[in-house]
Amino acid sequence: MEQKKYACLSGSTLKIIAMVTMLIDHIGAAILENGYYLNYINTSGTAVTTEQMTKILEIDRVLRFIGRTSFPIFCFLLVEGFLHTSDKKKYGFRLFLFALLSEFPFDIAFNQGILEFTSQNVMFTLFIGFLVLAVMEKYSDKPYIMLFGLAGGMGLAYLMRTDYDFKGVALIVILYLFRYRRVERTLFGCISLLWEPPACIAFIPINLYNGERGLKLKYLFYFFYPVHLLILCGIRYWLLS
Repeated sequence: MEQKKYACLSGSTLKIIAMVTMLIDHIGAAILENGYYLNYINTSGTAVTTEQMTKILEIDRVLRFIGRTSFPIFCFLLVEGFLHTSDKKKYGFRLFLFALLSEFPFDIAFNQGILEFTSQNVMFTLFIGFLVLAVMEKYSDKPYIMLFGLAGGMGLAYLMRTDYDFKGVALIVILYLFRYRRVERTLFGCISLLWEPPACIAFIPINLYNGERGLKLKYLFYFFYPVHLLILCGIRYWLLS
């Protein structure tokens, strides 16, 4: 695919942008919301003052706004990985394995429990999206099966209550279907994100992608996701103890 002259970001650069914005997002979610705010509620406002809590929530809104950029980029990188991997089975297995490994850190970071099943981490969303893409590629000449695969994947994400659930799977499929058409990819991607408008900012770096791999960071995200959640939990415990 011919790249535009202004394309200047490699795949590894996009991955770093996504991880940094995800970290910023999770500082707000894990420490401010599930830390200070819950502590404020549970202690009837005796831990911090109302003015302090207001400032904390204002900071949280900024962090979460910035963090909305990460998920669409990860979805885009998933599609790129799916298209270019030499072994789709190993790729899918890695996603599933780290989805399982990340569930404990995810639960203690956001669900205040251990192996709590009211919601599942985003790696499950990416894994389900991967399975849908595999069905669509294999049965590309059978639109009814493709549609059934999409509906099944979206339904599974919804029932499992994965992070971003069926909406995340839909975005992955949009990025796959319009992978060679920037304008349509951006348009329909943003439409699918109307429920979370700040996430549309992600299409700025996505459209600056130059098609090159960049640095070899194959396993960085897989380990970064659960490890950074554990670290944030540790920081939260230290700050509130």
